Amino acid sequence: MTDFTHRLATLDDLPELRAIMGLAIAQLQRGFLSDAQVEASASVMGLDTQLVEDGTYFIIEKGRRAVGCGGWSKRRTLFGGDHSKEQRDPGLLDPRHDPARVRAMYTHPDFVRQGVGRLLLRLCEGAAGAAGFARVELMATLSGEPLYLSAGYVPVERIEVGEARVPLIRMGKALGGSA
Repeated sequence: MTDFTHRLATLDDLPELRAIMGLAIAQLQRGFLSDAQVEASASVMGLDTQLVEDGTYFIIEKGRRAVGCGGWSKRRTLFGGDHSKEQRDPGLLDPRHDPARVRAMYTHPDFVRQGVGRLLLRLCEGAAGAAGFARVELMATLSGEPLYLSAGYVPVERIEVGEARVPLIRMGKALGGSA
């Protein structure tokens, strides 16, 4: 992981972020989902520019190349991009009672299993903890579930979304300890 650097994303990064997300959805979901579910995933997942605007979305780089992205949120939306209006709720969470959200985690397919996801989780968890949150939640894909399990997340609920019934797993973790 020492080869990787990180920074907060800006609105100028949006085209590059969309490209990473598109590749990750199209390639990393294969073997976990049917072709129809992979195609439908693009309508369920994607870029939420609110995270960039809030200053809570990270880019992981190797040299000058973006190799991953992900963030955390103090808002109620648990998953989905700008285009998935039915899942969006921009209301603020109360860190005294609510878990922060880990959101929109994507690794470029050329860089999977090299520590990008773990680095993103550490950054998100650290920032959420610094903002006063004691817990975090996320909505995992089947391909992401092993990473989150190994990082101490516990499944809370399994759901299916959309006509293609894309499976997702809501997972949670206490910061600084077990779920």
